Amino acid sequence: MEKSLAQNDSLKDADLPVFDMNTLLQATDNFSISNVVGQGGFGIVYKGKLPSGQEIAVKRLTGNSYQGLNEFMNEVTLIAKLQHRNLVRVLGCCIHNNERMLIYEFMKNRSLNFFIFDAEKRATLSWRTRLEIVTGIARGLLYLHHDSRYNIIHRDLKAANVLLDEEMNPKISDFGTARLFERDQAVISTETVIGTRGYMSPEYIMEGKFSVKSDVYSFGVILLEIMSGKRNQGNQNLVAYAWKLWEEQSILKLLDEAVESTTFATELLRCVHVGLLCVQECPDDRPSMSSVIMMLSSDNLVPPAPKKPTSWRSIGGFTTDHHHFYESGSSSVDQWTITCIEGR
Repeated sequence: MEKSLAQNDSLKDADLPVFDMNTLLQATDNFSISNVVGQGGFGIVYKGKLPSGQEIAVKRLTGNSYQGLNEFMNEVTLIAKLQHRNLVRVLGCCIHNNERMLIYEFMKNRSLNFFIFDAEKRATLSWRTRLEIVTGIARGLLYLHHDSRYNIIHRDLKAANVLLDEEMNPKISDFGTARLFERDQAVISTETVIGTRGYMSPEYIMEGKFSVKSDVYSFGVILLEIMSGKRNQGNQNLVAYAWKLWEEQSILKLLDEAVESTTFATELLRCVHVGLLCVQECPDDRPSMSSVIMMLSSDNLVPPAPKKPTSWRSIGGFTTDHHHFYESGSSSVDQWTITCIEGR
């Protein structure tokens, strides 16, 4: 059974600084619509500035959804206990009547998807910056899976949930659907599958089973998106396309034209190779995040040959007879992606 963190009825036990509502009203200009930087089914995110001059992001939960409150409590309880340079930092919370809010550090460069899926902005991402973003995400995941006080599966890792600071350092965000797992617990089963099209592993979609290797799959998709500048969504099956090019030994065709492929061909090929290892059909075939980091950073380590991944579109939908599927999504002005239940 899955182990939810959202069991406490009050934010007061989260061991976070509590912000005064008046301070947040002043910081966000009374939650002005002009300060909205993200929106989803569980609330709105506002940009704000404290009297000290520090910029913040305020995640304001809507009060009309039990699932939303459950997710919010999960995020508070979890992220307050995590500290890593590649995880977004929470500054505090606010409880005012029936309202609950989280206050985060503000990311001036917004989210990764804001860059890699925009032709102009993507062109500003050098190969070195892309590699550092990929490596930073990998280090953040390794911390969650192995190095933190807890063992954590994110469950909704995607480009929109990777934020970028002023120096383009990646920070994993949105822990509302994250789950704890025991060190001897290889796989967790759930009746409710929560995630985003294109990033969810086959075993999670079809069987409601997830593990750290589910996050590895999501990471592999993000890696391929960063390398190509293309989404793994809609009519575009990036994973299948990457595999086709791999089989044809023409993988350089996958790479974003904005990157000088001839100069960094060896490193680029290694990254795509690692990405294909991460999206293999069988979870046991996927590498751990520690192995991923070693393969990305070592010129001498030869990764094993990848096996053919399951086509994302061939899974045949996102519901089964005994599992409920919820898709988390974000608005076009997404700064913080908030999980949005679309319904059964």
